[in-house]
Amino acid sequence: MTLTGRRLIPSPTMIDLRPVGYVIGLIIAALGMAMLAPWFLDTFLGDGNAHAFAEAALVTVLAGLLTALACQNHAGNSLSVRQAFLLTLGIWLFIPLFGALPFLFGLPGMRLVDAYFEAASGITTTGASVLPDVDHLPAGINLWRAMLNWLGGLGIAFIAMIFLPVMRVGGMQFFRTEGFDTFGKVLPRATDIAGQLFIVYVGLTVACMGSYSLAGMPTFDAVLHALATIATGGFSPRAASFSGYAPVVHYTAALFMLLGSLPYIRYVQLVRGSAAPLWRDPQVRAYLLWVGGAVVAVAAWRAATSGDGLEPSFRGALFNLISIMSSTGFGAGSFATWGGFALIVAMWLGVIGACSGSSAAGLSVFRVQVLLSGLAAEIRRIHSSHRVVPVKYARRRVDRDTLDAITLYLGAYLLTFGVVAVLIVDTGVDFESAIFAAWTSIGNIGYGYGPLVERTGTFIDFPDPAKLLMILAMIMGRLSLLSVFVIALPRFWRD
Repeated sequence: MTLTGRRLIPSPTMIDLRPVGYVIGLIIAALGMAMLAPWFLDTFLGDGNAHAFAEAALVTVLAGLLTALACQNHAGNSLSVRQAFLLTLGIWLFIPLFGALPFLFGLPGMRLVDAYFEAASGITTTGASVLPDVDHLPAGINLWRAMLNWLGGLGIAFIAMIFLPVMRVGGMQFFRTEGFDTFGKVLPRATDIAGQLFIVYVGLTVACMGSYSLAGMPTFDAVLHALATIATGGFSPRAASFSGYAPVVHYTAALFMLLGSLPYIRYVQLVRGSAAPLWRDPQVRAYLLWVGGAVVAVAAWRAATSGDGLEPSFRGALFNLISIMSSTGFGAGSFATWGGFALIVAMWLGVIGACSGSSAAGLSVFRVQVLLSGLAAEIRRIHSSHRVVPVKYARRRVDRDTLDAITLYLGAYLLTFGVVAVLIVDTGVDFESAIFAAWTSIGNIGYGYGPLVERTGTFIDFPDPAKLLMILAMIMGRLSLLSVFVIALPRFWRD
């Protein structure tokens, strides 16, 4: 609550890092306390790995508390916008560092870069992994992976609804009005929003657990998969992901991946007795229409060009395309080998992503809708130069600042994708693997394709520089790119 309840004020001439350090310290300490859950599980099961979580929890809690104590004299200070930028980036840099400790302490031969990759992938809800044999990991490690997903999904929901609109990142300030105003129009205080989001998030998670169990999934698998599903995270305790489960489980997962990628603020309104905003939200309608059209098209293509029947083709397309567009990253069946048309559609869906205000990543349906509206308006102006054609979204006029921010975000997204892909190729990775590595990292998707991924189904064979580039891309994609670029500008640090 400390994170979400802090008021943003105009930036001072110098950046005081102590309020930022105080919040980050408390969050790190809370992360250490969360490690007690897998510690208890391993102790109860007698897996012999409980010591790893005990040691990691001790180090993490001490580091967090000492940091908070060192900065506590400024704990009551409000956060400036510049401090909010540093806070959001600091959380996603330091949490994976401490989240990696259970992997380092508990898995023999685990290196720091691989442990950090796994933790960063988990907390950013990417779902890409460097652990090829997850079926035989200690139960506590698999629980920790799922918890990283769940905690990351919850955290990015808070960030997306409270900080990004205020920081005017990629057009997100548009959500400060008409039901998306996190500072007054939906709920009066940021702390109230955080509480409502938490209730919705937990409710969806519990419903997903129960549904998986009813569909026949073993209880432990149901718990872990539910944590990753609602977070749109994609970590599975099985190397084959969902391939070994019954068809009813696939349909159940598709439903909850879809629910997890809708705007959480609409669920808050639904809980408060107003269902209309959810049904009338143009990005929700567009999201369902686009993913539905893609599923029908790919399923029909697959059924017509292969020996698969209509139902298996539909189920495979439904599960995998929703998994990709929602940036979850679960896999089922042989979708990676479908090739051609299916992979092209999947790649575009991954770039677009799901709804703004959810734990999903990508460009977001909202931004794509505004860009298409701007393109249509520009075409109409070219056709009739004397006409004044405003850009509209949800029957509201989009101001020039918002349109410029979204256009800039698109350019930054595509440029970052290209640069990361080229840099990964320069580390010695083949072109196909590099393209999909950049795509899956910046979109927080989790899917991997290409020769370097096929052997193990993970990114363990990538060279260390490529893994570090992927980690950077995961964090940048999770934080809407521009919030990271802003900090890199010299002007940000000037008095």
